[in-house]
Amino acid sequence: MISIDEIKNFFQGSILVNEPMSKYTSMRVGGPADLLITPANKEDAVNLITYLQKNIIDYIVMGNGTNLLVSDTGVRSVVVNFSSGLNQIKIENNLVKAEAGIILARFVDFCIRHSRSGVEKLAGIPGTIGGAILMNAGAYGSQISDFIYEIEIVKDGQLQKIKKEDANFGYRTSGFANSAIIGASFDLPEGKIDELMRTKTDYLQRRNQSQPLNFPNSGSIFKNPEGNYAAKLIEEAGLKGTRLGAAQISEKHGNFIVNLCDCSANDIIQLINIVRKTVYSKNKIKLIPEIKLVGFNNEVLDEF
Repeated sequence: MISIDEIKNFFQGSILVNEPMSKYTSMRVGGPADLLITPANKEDAVNLITYLQKNIIDYIVMGNGTNLLVSDTGVRSVVVNFSSGLNQIKIENNLVKAEAGIILARFVDFCIRHSRSGVEKLAGIPGTIGGAILMNAGAYGSQISDFIYEIEIVKDGQLQKIKKEDANFGYRTSGFANSAIIGASFDLPEGKIDELMRTKTDYLQRRNQSQPLNFPNSGSIFKNPEGNYAAKLIEEAGLKGTRLGAAQISEKHGNFIVNLCDCSANDIIQLINIVRKTVYSKNKIKLIPEIKLVGFNNEVLDEF
């Protein structure tokens, strides 16, 4: 059982009760979290996660809410929001060190300003360092794990540093499901600022042209199957533009679901199930969600 008074003895951040998650997710849906706790800084975050882990209290760590779909009934566990308190970035010992709440766009700009190359393609991913590491986010053949040197986590009530080779990175996955990512160090080669800026601008333009950025969304809904693309399979199945309530499979990009106007999480889940069933019936390929589902029961995705 969590004690708010006990947490306040060591905690400087904010604690909100029954806070609507729709205010914190890029899809703009989601019911209330029993507790939404926002650390003020790294020390706050480490102390809080250590407390939660040692007291075996269920919690969820979130960043910018860009890869998160929260149910309409909300979240019955503690939600820890790293997006505003863990935002320090610096160069130390020739490594770029970034805390988990740093927005990827800011991280990329910092690296370019300091002539560090390799992460330019990640500029348009609308998440945080912590979320990107957790899911090994990537774009245009590049992924964040390519340049990681070390990851700092809280696990089993202890602050630990994990080398990249021990992190179990794979396609849109990592070995940190049971940990809280606090930050990471990146080993990036030197580059020329003007060339890095041109590369970043080019990939941002590609993203802006192909993705429905004018409506709330959670980015790619499904992982790409091996040797194929989820968007291609969805578009070939004739599903682009399919609408359920105020949720719609984007007319611009098949692997995006957009919130046209105050849609429900249930509408989105039903669209996800329609896509999975239709693609499987046509191609015998099971699409696996890339977004994290929070507050739903285990049977929310249809089996077939």
